[in-house]
Amino acid sequence: MQEFDAIRPYGDDETEAAIARLINDQAFLDMVSRFKSPTLSRWLPGLVRSAVQRWLHKHFNGAKSIDDVQSKLYQYVEQLIGKTTTRVTLSGLEHLDKSKAYLFISNHRDIVFDPMVVNYLLYSNGFQTTRIAIGDNLLHNRVFAELMRLNKSFVVRRNIPSPREMRDAYLTLSSFINHSIESNQSIWIAQREGRAKDGLDQTDPAITKMFYMCRKKSGENFSEAMNRLNIVPVSIAYEYDPCDRDKARELEIRGRTGDYVKGPSEDTNQIVNGLIGFKGHVHVHFGKSIDQAPETPKALACHIDRDMHENYHLHASNIAAYNLKGIHPAAHSTPESVSESVVTAETWTPAELEAAEAELNRRLEACDPAIRPYLIAMYANPVVSALKAHTGSHPQGTVDTL
Repeated sequence: MQEFDAIRPYGDDETEAAIARLINDQAFLDMVSRFKSPTLSRWLPGLVRSAVQRWLHKHFNGAKSIDDVQSKLYQYVEQLIGKTTTRVTLSGLEHLDKSKAYLFISNHRDIVFDPMVVNYLLYSNGFQTTRIAIGDNLLHNRVFAELMRLNKSFVVRRNIPSPREMRDAYLTLSSFINHSIESNQSIWIAQREGRAKDGLDQTDPAITKMFYMCRKKSGENFSEAMNRLNIVPVSIAYEYDPCDRDKARELEIRGRTGDYVKGPSEDTNQIVNGLIGFKGHVHVHFGKSIDQAPETPKALACHIDRDMHENYHLHASNIAAYNLKGIHPAAHSTPESVSESVVTAETWTPAELEAAEAELNRRLEACDPAIRPYLIAMYANPVVSALKAHTGSHPQGTVDTL
């Protein structure tokens, strides 16, 4: 895979050296220390750092391959999920074949937790884990870059000023993805650049067009090329978003000024908050593999969106936000009528809906009044998308843009 050296993840032959670098990297040791002992690491950083280094050496120094690393990480991922969610559920995996590689194209709400929970569920159910597409903006943190490449991540270049350079970067990415599927290595990639901070999950046709780029010269038509990739739409639904206030703040500033400039450590902070913050119930739906792909990138993007929206498992928090917005005609008199129209993660009692509304109100009261409409909208918009997918048209009063 020499042609992909600039973007590929680490291979098995690079595992031991990468682990050795991390175990002796002070920045990495400090980061792990903050996770394991947040209070003690502030008062006695050197002592905690030494203890963490010994612990890492004991648990990971024997790893000889990427599979070894992921196997050793599994129990810690399971503990993290157990601490930050009330439960994680899934649907649709029974339609997939454990012996095949798939291109999982997913909605995107959290920088790291999205692919982590997908791989956790795949691994738990006997499937191979995926190679993960990450934006090069996340690689400014040297330690994070090392960790991600050790965990089967590959690089998607962003903000390329030259059209020719962008075309070349997309062609390399297209070739890597197609080569991975042909080599029986599954891929996870987000449906668009960046997270859907407004709760509107929409696939960028530029992504589906990119999948085809390396196949175009062969004379294979778009539909045939896409059928080869075994594309599976994935919808990830969080009951609560640990970064909801940060996202709402960004949307408000962008809406008011037309621009938003991230702080130097903003991505890193949101990675940490997304990992350790409370998410409530998380549900992941795996769609059926697309074997009759449409003829154009735009039509395929619409197909993926429809599958995601029809199978997005709505939580009481989504319905409560929708009701708070006053969109549904019977929002306050018969709130359960929404759950009859769309797929939901559970059936709620009026008391559960009241509890969700109280939690949303608590979150709203804790943030600046200017960003409150954006926070409500990010929870309400999945209901709008689900209703559109099931009825074929938007209900009155959608909150697409604010």
